[in-house]
Amino acid sequence: MSILFLVLGFLFDLSMAQLQQGGGPDEKEKTTALKDLLSRIDLDELMKKDEPPLEFPDTLEGFEYAFNENGQLRHVKTGEPFVFNYREDLHRWNQKRYEALGEIITKHVYELLEKDCDLQKVYLPIDASENEPKSFIFMSKDAMTNPDKILVLIHGSGVVRAGQWARRLIINEDLNSGTQIPYIKRAMEEGFAVIVLNPNENYIEVEKSKPLAQQQSPDGSDEPAEKRERKERILKDNKKRRDFYEKYRNPQKEKETMQLYIRENGSPEEHALYVWDNFISKAPAENVFFVAHSYGGLAFVELVRYFYNLNISYTDKYWDTHLN
Repeated sequence: MSILFLVLGFLFDLSMAQLQQGGGPDEKEKTTALKDLLSRIDLDELMKKDEPPLEFPDTLEGFEYAFNENGQLRHVKTGEPFVFNYREDLHRWNQKRYEALGEIITKHVYELLEKDCDLQKVYLPIDASENEPKSFIFMSKDAMTNPDKILVLIHGSGVVRAGQWARRLIINEDLNSGTQIPYIKRAMEEGFAVIVLNPNENYIEVEKSKPLAQQQSPDGSDEPAEKRERKERILKDNKKRRDFYEKYRNPQKEKETMQLYIRENGSPEEHALYVWDNFISKAPAENVFFVAHSYGGLAFVELVRYFYNLNISYTDKYWDTHLN
């Protein structure tokens, strides 16, 4: 890698020197040729050739990391915290390694929600066919029977998934700082039912070369025009942000993929509305409490705006929001 940049630096310095010196037609022609060569060099492509394979373990054990009794991620041999710069001068490779670990962390948190918090995974849409893309939420066993109170948790945007507040905090601090688990356990101790939303799980990715066995989603022609237009606007904006993020996050993507959106859950706002319509509004709890972080607060606000637009008054529900 250092040799590559040394050569490129030499070519650049040489061309600049020739530009400064002026010279006859021959020198100018050579300078033009050098400038053309530099303009054609794709640094990303050259860097790919010098990077190790983007292949990483799929378990914490494979990474040689584990959570200790304090919920801190530590190396099993050295006891040291996670190190991002595992290989110097390979930022993109280190980033991909970090993301691979993050996916394992997500699965680990899912397991904790089910085993330690005794929550149940519920798949969405509730009437999904076998081959249709699906998302899911987590609910306590009394979510649809508790007559008193229910706590709804909504995380922010980005890579976080159900049960997480911030992946960075989980990896660099501890589980109590980065997950919703302390909220869930405290709420259940005080008699709350709990629903954990998963607003960033909006689509699945498949290779374009593979045949699709997806059941077509309804076109929504029977929806109110305002709701349909808002949904289309949200999907368009989300795709623009996601494409920009993906270009930075994964510039070396080797396989061309396409996104299959999850019916009626294609955005955080749509997901929140779906969970309300199909679960929260049907729960017998007299009091509903929301804890939302970052973009989760905007998803909640969109939910409230939807009710106002439809002139729906939920006077039998008490809304207590804590927007961090």
